[in-house]
Amino acid sequence: MYWSKALKITAITDKFTRARFFKLRGAIKVVIDHDVPEDLRMLDKFWKVRPFLDQILRGCLSLNRPDCASIDEQMIPFTGACPCRQYLPMKPNPIGIKNFVCATADGIVLDFELYQGTGSLIEKVEEPEGLSLGSLVIERLCQTLYRGTKVYCDQFFTTIKGAQRMMEKELYMTGTIMKNRLAEAKHKLPSDKAMKNAGRGTSSEVSAEDGKLCVVKWYDNKPVLLMSVHDTQPEDTCQRWDKKVKQYVTVSQPSIVREYNIKMGGVDLMDRMISYYRMSPRTKKWTMRMVMHFTDLALANSWLLYRKDHAICAGPKTRPIQFLQFCMEVAKILLAQHHGADADLSTQSEEEEDSNQGVKRHVTELPHVSVRRRANAHLPEVIGLNNAMRCRQLGCTGRTRVRCMTCKVFLCLQTERNCYSAFHT
Repeated sequence: MYWSKALKITAITDKFTRARFFKLRGAIKVVIDHDVPEDLRMLDKFWKVRPFLDQILRGCLSLNRPDCASIDEQMIPFTGACPCRQYLPMKPNPIGIKNFVCATADGIVLDFELYQGTGSLIEKVEEPEGLSLGSLVIERLCQTLYRGTKVYCDQFFTTIKGAQRMMEKELYMTGTIMKNRLAEAKHKLPSDKAMKNAGRGTSSEVSAEDGKLCVVKWYDNKPVLLMSVHDTQPEDTCQRWDKKVKQYVTVSQPSIVREYNIKMGGVDLMDRMISYYRMSPRTKKWTMRMVMHFTDLALANSWLLYRKDHAICAGPKTRPIQFLQFCMEVAKILLAQHHGADADLSTQSEEEEDSNQGVKRHVTELPHVSVRRRANAHLPEVIGLNNAMRCRQLGCTGRTRVRCMTCKVFLCLQTERNCYSAFHT
């Protein structure tokens, strides 16, 4: 659609053709396969994209650590063949690659860990004996958090042993918990039937002997179990819809429930931001899906940081640019940086030349010298003998069959005078 006559986008069509786009997309590789040793391939199932993932992870780890963070699962949608494909029926994208994410309440990603099995997590955690998969994930993602941070998670990650391990490191967990993980505490709490008869908003609390760990049971539409390391908090109220009277009613709830609902949605917010303008062309390569997803994650993270800085620096009177406009600005800057000039400047030079000469002809503008001398941005293209042209360098009489794919300039590769190397250096 970008290259169609009705809907074409000049910022893209002026840079490369559709055929070249698909050719480049099919040839994208993050690593050279022969340079990766066999032992590293056995240890890391995502070795084909690991340098790219590490670069995104370094950007996330460089961010400031807040006093509250949430940990949850994230699904990278992909239905093709890949090393670690998972199925989670309760997710919006149930089939794909599982990613454990640590994020702030604003949705900014602080750390992530791709799931490759329990064995890979055991190697990254100190003293992993007796810990479940959820506790291993908590141990791994909390390594970069400061002491005193409050961590929020759902029932998959919450265990009593895991919370006690976190307390030793002065990290305080709060999250929903399964009934079968409460041991003797569930016998001290009222039954579901008794709480239902007592009515909506009924709550009960049980604390450990030292008072550092408490379990709260609250009845809303169904019983909700939460475990927290925080101090006991007072009662709060919330608005709930009542089907009998057909209006909102005030229901009492523990304050820990309201705090959990506010601080737990960071990963879901990031998923929603990515879903708005996801890079979603059909592909059978899981490596391309990973590159696209983590590029989307980096864009969403950058926009959230930009909006946060804009609120501090610009003040409330000026509004920040929207997420789609932000992505377009990033794309235009990358295109201009790679090709030396953006589409508007190249179009203007062509129009001026056509008006002076009165003849329409295709003009290939050379990129800026800073882009031209960037070695990793150029690839030689071998052309046929019938299309061979003389070298572009002045004073060189050599014939050539090589053209720079970025500069669109024909250059020779003769041993006595390597014009291709001289042009780019």
